[in-house]
Amino acid sequence: MLTQGIITGSSVQTLHKSLKLNNVCYDIRGPVLQRAKEMEEDGHRIIKLNIGNPAPFGFEAPEEILQDVIHNMGQASGYTDSKGLFSARKAIMHYTQQKNIKGVTIEDIIVGNGVSELIVMAMQGLLNNGDQVLVPMPDYPLWTAAVTLAGGTARHYVCEEDNGWEPNLKDIESKINANTRGIVIINPNNPTGALYSDDLLKGIIEIARHHGLVIFADEIYDKVLYDGHQHTSIASLADDVLFITLNGLSKNYRTCGYRAGWLIASGAKKHAHDYIEGLNMLASMRLCANVPGQLGIQTALGGYQSIDDLVAPEGRLCKQRDLAYEMLTAIPGVTCYKPPAAMYLFPKLDPEIYPIEDD
Repeated sequence: MLTQGIITGSSVQTLHKSLKLNNVCYDIRGPVLQRAKEMEEDGHRIIKLNIGNPAPFGFEAPEEILQDVIHNMGQASGYTDSKGLFSARKAIMHYTQQKNIKGVTIEDIIVGNGVSELIVMAMQGLLNNGDQVLVPMPDYPLWTAAVTLAGGTARHYVCEEDNGWEPNLKDIESKINANTRGIVIINPNNPTGALYSDDLLKGIIEIARHHGLVIFADEIYDKVLYDGHQHTSIASLADDVLFITLNGLSKNYRTCGYRAGWLIASGAKKHAHDYIEGLNMLASMRLCANVPGQLGIQTALGGYQSIDDLVAPEGRLCKQRDLAYEMLTAIPGVTCYKPPAAMYLFPKLDPEIYPIEDD
């Protein structure tokens, strides 16, 4: 019983986290960030590069998106459909048409609290204990964490720096077994900045087709493209494989805090009816995604694409990419692939100069 805040009649037990979390790692907000916070408390100024968060560096949301959200805020008091606002999903459907993804209806789209929530949802809805998902190496750590949290095993396939960080198809094929359920591709890639060729994408589709695998396509940087490069959505290249495509407003429109992302099911949907029903159930369980963020989707996708100015040769993102690459590779013992897309450089340190045993 409780007596004036003192527990009597029983011993106090230490509460431990769930065993499901024992092998889950998400170190971009782990011990390093904790140490950074401690240093800030001691008066140090810390520049945080651990997550792709453009706002602290002066990249603000386009004014028309901000004004549209403010103007429509009166509509944000109640829950929406669990899959999202009709207007937002209609705009996303039109965007899939621009990307040449065939056969997508409004009911194939789920709006989420950012792509991060939808990645976790996609894994929870698919995996049983012991199932395997192929994940790129290096990867965005949330994918490995989400697979592990869902009871699965993330099997990492090799991406080769000397081949523009493209995945090695033979390595992917060699890591498939009876428990493999899907392949994750991050294109454009975080953290390498790679942009995958159509031939490579077709090779991944052929592997998925042969083994009956789902392709999970993380395309959150699909407009952050430099030097005239174009992005191909892998889901536009076939309709006989199930594709789960993930995208959102965070990077292309510099609205990370709006938490507005979406998941699109396309391709071979008929044989995946039960899985898609599971995704709908998970969407219903959290009632709906945040409504203010959803209010910005239609204007973002249908309005002026200011990202094109930022990635142009004289745009800020392109100039910063060039400068960062030049300064980084000028350091003795540091080499780096110059990324054609996204917001990241992935340098290599010469172990003869920097004898690091464990990163």
